[in-house]
Amino acid sequence: MDAGRCATCAHCQVIDAARSRFYLCRRAFDDPRFRRYPVLPVRHCPGYAPVQAGSEGAPDPSVAPGSRGPGGTPA
Repeated sequence: MDAGRCATCAHCQVIDAARSRFYLCRRAFDDPRFRRYPVLPVRHCPGYAPVQAGSEGAPDPSVAPGSRGPGGTPA
């Protein structure tokens, strides 16, 4: 399935289930403009942030959504 912009977004967390794959938008935890599970493919998104080169591409799963990271910055 073509996920559109979600496939390369730093805010996207891919969740693989037994028979399905879901694309969770982590921006939805802090901003009500975003759907937790957007209708795919997403072609335009005001919250899109490309994955930075050298990063793993997914947020740290050990950090709870909406929590603060080191120094009080959003995780």
